[in-house]
Amino acid sequence: MITMKNTTILSIIVLFTLLTQAQALVNKDALKPEAKHIRESQLVVKMIEQLHYKKDIELDDAFSKQILDKYISSLDGNKMYFYSEDILAFDQWKNSLDDLIKAGDVKPAFKIFNVFRSRVTERTNFALNLLNQTMDFSSNDQYEWNREQAEWPMNEADLNTIWTQKVKNDYLNLKLVDKEPEQIKEILQKRYKLIAKRINERKSDDVFQYFMNAYVSLIEPHTGYMAPRTSENFEINMSLSLEGIGAILGSDGEYTAIDTIVKGGPAELEGSLKKGDKIIAVGQGVEGSFEDVVGWSLEDVVQLIRGEKGSVVRLQVLNKDDQPGVIPNVVRIVRDKVKLEQQAAQYQILKVKGEEGERKVGVIDLPTFYMDFEAYQNGDPDFRSTTKDVKKILETLKQESVEGVIVDLRNNGGGSLYEAVQLTGLFIDQGPVVQTKFSYGKVDVKSDRNSDMAWTGPVVVMVNRFSASASEIFAAALQDYGRAVIVGDQTFGKGTVQNVLPLQEYTGDIEKELGQIKMTVAQFFRINGGSTQNRGVIPDIEFPAAPGFDEYGESSYKNALPWSSIGSSDFTLYDDLSEEIVFLKKRSKQRNKTNFEFAFLENELALYEKEKDQKSISLSESERKAKSEARKSREEQRKAKREAMKEAQTPNQSLSEVILIFDSNETHKSKDTLAAETEALEEQTSNPEDDSEDEYVDFRMHEAARIMVDYIDLKMKQLLAKKSSE
Repeated sequence: MITMKNTTILSIIVLFTLLTQAQALVNKDALKPEAKHIRESQLVVKMIEQLHYKKDIELDDAFSKQILDKYISSLDGNKMYFYSEDILAFDQWKNSLDDLIKAGDVKPAFKIFNVFRSRVTERTNFALNLLNQTMDFSSNDQYEWNREQAEWPMNEADLNTIWTQKVKNDYLNLKLVDKEPEQIKEILQKRYKLIAKRINERKSDDVFQYFMNAYVSLIEPHTGYMAPRTSENFEINMSLSLEGIGAILGSDGEYTAIDTIVKGGPAELEGSLKKGDKIIAVGQGVEGSFEDVVGWSLEDVVQLIRGEKGSVVRLQVLNKDDQPGVIPNVVRIVRDKVKLEQQAAQYQILKVKGEEGERKVGVIDLPTFYMDFEAYQNGDPDFRSTTKDVKKILETLKQESVEGVIVDLRNNGGGSLYEAVQLTGLFIDQGPVVQTKFSYGKVDVKSDRNSDMAWTGPVVVMVNRFSASASEIFAAALQDYGRAVIVGDQTFGKGTVQNVLPLQEYTGDIEKELGQIKMTVAQFFRINGGSTQNRGVIPDIEFPAAPGFDEYGESSYKNALPWSSIGSSDFTLYDDLSEEIVFLKKRSKQRNKTNFEFAFLENELALYEKEKDQKSISLSESERKAKSEARKSREEQRKAKREAMKEAQTPNQSLSEVILIFDSNETHKSKDTLAAETEALEEQTSNPEDDSEDEYVDFRMHEAARIMVDYIDLKMKQLLAKKSSE
């Protein structure tokens, strides 16, 4: 008879046996924690407890289980490597990681990683062997590409089935873009070897960083640990090395993904790439072959994309919202150095044919809130800043007899808080702009003290899901004052402040090179008392969101700080725009019913919503081709509708024609870039069958311009009515 005591002993023996078996797989050169990691772990815990804005942080057994789950997920989030018996063995630490982290004992993290490293080697070897077999794509087998909610594989047979489907899917993806069998085999062999190589080259600092981030990222999404770098700062190095296309890249599993598009850079000017897009292959020159980069290290992809100014690089790209198996888009970018002038505020002048005649509208494109602090501190009167540049632009727009100004903050991730406050001052008389509440309870109010207004006319502010931080402060302030109509999408919702704290400064030991912790220490609040955190800025007039936008923003994080409020600041309303907004919203909604661009976007959004929860894809070649053809057909229908609209003898009168008459961005392109663009256009024209690109039309900006003209017309009527009644 087995007693409860015997059962407990048996369970312990089983767990010990499973862990021993897993550890037996680990190579002799198993990674181990360094002595400094003990002190770092202890410091991180203390600093989080004492300095973080969030005060209800309890590192206990319940949190310990979350840390274990998060760490395992960070290594194998798609459940493609670990067995269920591995996970069972790791459970011995589920209630003790809290105490171990406090004590500086991070050995469990290294034991788990070493098992992971061995499992990766096993799986990639299996995948390589599969490439020697003949593959059949006639049956309707399914590949479960999203396994986040799936059960852990029970045994080797389960994992073999999963990886057989994965390899077949990888093979079919390349087959559908007309790769020959030998090419496919060569590409995939290189890809799988690189996956194993990348994991096997990880150092002890990398493992410690993975583990610490499993802990601190659970507290709040903008808190993180960064390991020390003996070479150049990684982020700066990536930024500089990618100046050829003007994009910052990051890793997304085995893919290289677009993290940030540099405003004013070649990628932004080309207009196709978006945050989250995955680069699967890179080609050099206007035409020629592509190099597959799936599984490559970020550094290697960077080196491949770099090139001489004026040369062309082609990227095969999967959009963020694309399901696996979609034929990638080809994006051609002319490499160029991103100049300071291109990163600064730019402007356009639009001519809009409205019901009351033609009106000129100015657009200020603001990439970030920037300031040359070094030049400012050195007393240089010509230092560059957002506010100074925008003020000059406003003077130019006045000279050009512009009647309304659109401030374009789309994709503006923030920057200098000081500049956000100063820029707000160009559009208001004077008063508070933002409130900041710190972790120790103090509330600081930043105000505009200058009573001069650089622009007193109508203002529209454009935002989208990637408008964050300082952008939200500016947009919220103008909305609260009744100074501007906000249009576009709900903003990101990042209303918190982070400081980077080097651990070394808290030890007194300058000899040891330790990491840094980025920690949330304060929160922004609007002048009306509400926060921009989590909720962001809600536009007065909302446009249909692009497919996949729901995956971005503060609200997409499960552990984001919630929306909250404090007391309102003392401020004077500039204008009550509630009636105007009702009128403008109604007019915009009527137009959008006849605007095929918005209708197409609504259709794409509906299709995305229908497909986004699909976790598997067919391995039938015929079915995949049919799905690809359906997508291509939708794109061709969109092109046809646009061409029909252009050629229509009697255009829809409600859609006022919007014409670009000046763009300051064009004045900053180098001769090499202009020449390369001309060459690429000629090549594209001479090969119409390769013309997969669509002419970029910023239809959201066009609608914002129409809203502005309605706003100007309404204000003019109100002014005339007021004068006639006097």
